[in-house]
Amino acid sequence: MAGMPKVAVLDDWQDVAKTSADWSRLQARAEVVFFADAFADEADAAAKLADFDIVLSMRERTPLPGSLINRLPKLRMLGMTGARNLSLDTPACTARGIVVCNTQGGGYADSATAELALGLLLAAARGIPAGDAAIRAGGFQRGVPVGIGLAGKTLGVIGLGRLGGYMARYALALRMTVIAWSQNLTEERANEVGVRKVTKAELLSRSDAISIHLVLSDRSRGLIGAADLAQMKPGAILINTSRGPIIDEAALLEALHGRRIVAALDVFDREPLPKDHPLRTAPNTVLTPHLGYGVQETWDGFYPQSVENALAFLEGKPLRVTNPEALGKAG
Repeated sequence: MAGMPKVAVLDDWQDVAKTSADWSRLQARAEVVFFADAFADEADAAAKLADFDIVLSMRERTPLPGSLINRLPKLRMLGMTGARNLSLDTPACTARGIVVCNTQGGGYADSATAELALGLLLAAARGIPAGDAAIRAGGFQRGVPVGIGLAGKTLGVIGLGRLGGYMARYALALRMTVIAWSQNLTEERANEVGVRKVTKAELLSRSDAISIHLVLSDRSRGLIGAADLAQMKPGAILINTSRGPIIDEAALLEALHGRRIVAALDVFDREPLPKDHPLRTAPNTVLTPHLGYGVQETWDGFYPQSVENALAFLEGKPLRVTNPEALGKAG
């Protein structure tokens, strides 16, 4: 007789999963294993997950391409957190009869990433991390950079969707002028938020701070390159809470070491950021470890729903299925 099914809970980087939901009912039905660390690579993920029937993933932290899905022979259900996961190959799951279930947001948790972008803007403008470090080192103001006031300055928002709209409104409350651009931004959307639509070149050259709010895609990958960084004002702040590869990392490092701009980053090309990564020691930076959506309100939605999804699947009544065509194929 086969043993209990096995459930993997991936990428619990802040050790929040166990305390954010009641796992007892699921643990009575299955062996639940929590993975606190990221996998080294796809081969590492394949080796460590080969024995699991259910994988509960965390956003896009572990890429789940078809090449990995097809190396997990026992996988029957994959849970994703959030409405979409661009690093998950759902057709590969469907072809194998693997049911994909998601979680659904609600309340105010959807603004958490924009709130962090605002925090990064303020931290970079006023040298908050340097001030904190000076106090802890026994000093006071000496060595802390002189900040800039934001009232009267211009914020450029790249991507005026839901999160970009929140960020724009925060900046308007700070009495900033807000301009916006994206490849598909309409005048109607700009007017709805109360900002002015401009060209990419005008946004880059006019803004005292720029905040990126785009989904990573073939169109947005490398959208901010060396030529774009060169158009920015000296000392301008570049905020990225979206995805690392939207900015050309090598060009960004060059601009930072030239002390031409300031970068306030919550996302990176590779996450977790390698210990020896040059961004860790680059000047003119404020860095946070991809905290954007990671607030308690998010976990209070993600994890209980993930538990519900796994239990419902084990009971033969899957919930929140994103690929219903896989249900007929599931063994």
